[in-house]
Amino acid sequence: MSAAPETIARPRPRALEASPRRLAARIVLGGAVAIGILAILLPVLVVVFTAFKPASEVNAYPPTLLPAHWTVANFDTIFRELPFGRLILNSFVFAGGVTLCALVFDSLAAYALARIDFTGNRVLLVLIVATLMIPFQATLVPLYQIVAQLGWINTFTALIVPRAADAFGIFFLRQFFLALPRDLDNAARMDGASEWRVYRSIVLPNAVPALMTLGVFVFVNNWNDLLWPLVFSTKSDMATITSGLTLLTGPSGVVPYGVMMAGSLIALLPLTILFVIVQRRFVSSVAATGLK
Repeated sequence: MSAAPETIARPRPRALEASPRRLAARIVLGGAVAIGILAILLPVLVVVFTAFKPASEVNAYPPTLLPAHWTVANFDTIFRELPFGRLILNSFVFAGGVTLCALVFDSLAAYALARIDFTGNRVLLVLIVATLMIPFQATLVPLYQIVAQLGWINTFTALIVPRAADAFGIFFLRQFFLALPRDLDNAARMDGASEWRVYRSIVLPNAVPALMTLGVFVFVNNWNDLLWPLVFSTKSDMATITSGLTLLTGPSGVVPYGVMMAGSLIALLPLTILFVIVQRRFVSSVAATGLK
């Protein structure tokens, strides 16, 4: 009888050999993501828990994260000592007005720079982008002088008009408009459409994700802004929610941190609701702007 053939050892697949490494890499990556999420959420958790602490626990040392005695007295103080409803309304008018104006004027300028060929197009774009390098504080005093001479102090006009257009918004929308096919414009012009009709009926409907993204950025930045409303509105009935919280600071400089955190928590809620509503469009538009 012939001898049985020897069993040939087969090499192990590389996928099986690399599986422990992949598992270790996933564990390390998951741990890094968890640490990053904790670092982002920790300030928010501090705001939430401090808002429900009594003053004795807020100033206690060593500090604690969770309140030992939960209380809503800080929220009661907010609505008792400040015209908080008026502050929220002013913030909505200010941030919403700036957002609407920015979407209109930024999209018009971006359309001209992206879809219309004219002399000096590139030079104008460079000048607009170059303004991003100018610090905001460098233009604050000249802007205040202009607004004061126009008699706009303590009005919504002073808060909204100087921010009606933004270089970042123009550049952002221009990059999105460049990705739209030019054939759509040419076909519309051959049918007799004007530039305004092309902008309104063709470009804007196809740029809704980009407009929503820019709108979220502008609204959040202006809602959270402190310096601008603090400079241009000196009356409490024209203050926004961020500048109005500074009125809680006593004459001796004592800051009621619990009350401040309660006001900050209320100011955070509209932004959270806004992001939940537009998050799907927001994420898809950010992804689309990176595609050619």
